[in-house]
Amino acid sequence: MSDTKIGRRDWLKLGGLGGAAALLGGCGKPAGGGKGEVRGIVFMVSDGMSNGVLTMAENFSQIVREKGTRWWELINDPASARGFMENSSANSYVTDSSAASSAWGGGVKINNGAVNIRPDGSESTPILRHLKKLGRRTGLVSTATITHATPAGFAAVTASRDDEHLIAPQYLGVVDLIMGGGMNFFSAEKRVDSRDGLTPYAKAGYELIEDRDALLKSKSDKVLGLFSGGHIPFEVDRLNSKELAAKTPTLAEMSEVALKNLLGHPEKFLLQIEGARIDHGAHANDIAGLLWDQLAFDDALAKVLEMTAGRDDILVIVTSDHGNANPGLNGTGNDYTDSNKAFASISRMTCSYEKLFEDWGRSPDNTADRLASMIKERLGFSLTEKQAAELYASITTGVVSEWSEQLDNPHGLLGQFAGNHTGIGWTGTSHTSDPTMISAIGPQSERFSGIVPNQEVHRHFLELLG
Repeated sequence: MSDTKIGRRDWLKLGGLGGAAALLGGCGKPAGGGKGEVRGIVFMVSDGMSNGVLTMAENFSQIVREKGTRWWELINDPASARGFMENSSANSYVTDSSAASSAWGGGVKINNGAVNIRPDGSESTPILRHLKKLGRRTGLVSTATITHATPAGFAAVTASRDDEHLIAPQYLGVVDLIMGGGMNFFSAEKRVDSRDGLTPYAKAGYELIEDRDALLKSKSDKVLGLFSGGHIPFEVDRLNSKELAAKTPTLAEMSEVALKNLLGHPEKFLLQIEGARIDHGAHANDIAGLLWDQLAFDDALAKVLEMTAGRDDILVIVTSDHGNANPGLNGTGNDYTDSNKAFASISRMTCSYEKLFEDWGRSPDNTADRLASMIKERLGFSLTEKQAAELYASITTGVVSEWSEQLDNPHGLLGQFAGNHTGIGWTGTSHTSDPTMISAIGPQSERFSGIVPNQEVHRHFLELLG
């Protein structure tokens, strides 16, 4: 394995993305992998991961786990292909997840907000429907609701990604292994139309699973695993709750169960694995939420690579559908010498912003002082009296003293306050147009070197598995 590392000054000398890709061996130069036949593809998506997150995750992992990340190692592996995914949608340089995943799943660029509906209103057939007709096995794993945009792009068709209740029944008979959050879109008690979305799966032979222990014991060929009503909790919240840790499987555990199942059958297969809450952490400018979920995604990648090591028939692809808010560690202190200490303070944060605001809102003492106290206790830094008042006002009145419209919300404001202590800066609270990193290893991995237009992924899927 190469010991190449890219420092800040090296990055600048190389000229940013283009030079770095050249150093990594991508951008048009085929990497190892060979021309062998592909029996299975594991397509892993760190949703909403800006390129700077890779560096921060590597550093954060060294702090909290005293080891590096598996993706960083994979980038340095000369046997892997390396490049960048081009992610625009049909109607914007900045894509959303449904358009990005539909490009992978349906093979054409569509407008943001739709799932496999072309701009002219016609439908694209998602990849898992194609493969199921050919007798392949299929799987979707996510830490979002399993009916969310990224998994949906591989198996569903709907005019609006928000119609998750319409997406839920579309996996039946198309996806063999379904694991994530989203019980609310299957349960009659929670669905907007009050229809029972679980019984049809049970009648079709799917094992219905709702907790970690049952998942780890499962040996069923068809699984519908739903581990929360909405999204699966942020990893930082799971780690700090014995109840959540006992009930909720990690992304690595879901991935292991799914991949073990698929490897145990002779049929070709496609498995999509999504670390969804990296995106949600970026939207919230929540660096602890983002980084702990990035490490959870990296654990899943490590498990997949461990399970496929020594095989010459499994292609593993790792990428993101788009950047989000472009977080980065800014230099702090004289000659930036306080940067490491500031960054390390993230390791002492014990909850996500989502849980912080949720718990504060439920408290009978939901005052500005109580909010400041909870931030001190759980996030590890103190607000000034003025900051506490501004944050409280942003929640209760919706008024924020902020020139950037991207950041004029409670999460953006708290992200800025936290950044004064952690050194983390954000460009906004929304997706970005940057190309995203892509790595691949295994047979035919050279297809994913250089710049890869997102809709071309679909063609590769069909050629390799069809």
